[in-house]
Amino acid sequence: MGKNKLAKFADMEEFPHVFQVSSHAVREGAHFEMKGKWNKVFFKNENPIVLELGCGKGEYTVGLGKLYPDKNFVGVDIKGARLWTGAKESFEKGMKNVAFLRTNIEMIHYFFAENEVSEIWLTFPDPQMKKATKRLTAINFIKSYQQFVKENGLIHLKTDSNFMFTYTCEMVKANQYPVTFSTDDLYASDLQDPILSIKTYYEQQWLDRGLTIKYIRFLLKKRDEFVEPDVEIEHDAYRSFGRSKRQHLDSPEL
Repeated sequence: MGKNKLAKFADMEEFPHVFQVSSHAVREGAHFEMKGKWNKVFFKNENPIVLELGCGKGEYTVGLGKLYPDKNFVGVDIKGARLWTGAKESFEKGMKNVAFLRTNIEMIHYFFAENEVSEIWLTFPDPQMKKATKRLTAINFIKSYQQFVKENGLIHLKTDSNFMFTYTCEMVKANQYPVTFSTDDLYASDLQDPILSIKTYYEQQWLDRGLTIKYIRFLLKKRDEFVEPDVEIEHDAYRSFGRSKRQHLDSPEL
């Protein structure tokens, strides 16, 4: 392990707004200290809590935190050295409405209490074209989200993947979730929203390569029964080369 990576891990241990929790410990019954207490104990306000799941370097988490000081943001990812980028920036800027949680997204319902979260952002998740249960808008994840997201809480998906966008649209339709906005070309749409000012490094790459950005925003109404969409979706051809090759313009993965 390189010295730079070790230094980042050391920083992560010291950042007061970073929580790193062993998935094994949680599965064994350990109680996460902030569950049900994020606003009262950590943020010390009653502002809405917004999650970014699979936040990577935390660009969107930090960007949203700057745009909306009246909301609290928690970026979630399993890669600690990636999280360091957003954690360091938010710490140095003294942002009191931003936190980071290092854990598996599959475990997310262990870290937030019922009705504790108002919105979820899914920014450029892996479409998992061969593994439906790994998609962050798959039914198993939706079931998890509704354990802690408020009734009519917003779910945002922003993606370059036509496969992921189409799958999510079909899932939303099959389960009759109300859609508040949807477009297969975000920057050519009529959406007037400050979120358009936030572009992650990878998003700019997709735009530079001529890909359109898809976006859907829907309301999560709680339900007992779910329908997994039964539809054939054409795979994204450009993803057949694998994520590592598509990311060759980026610095080495942390």
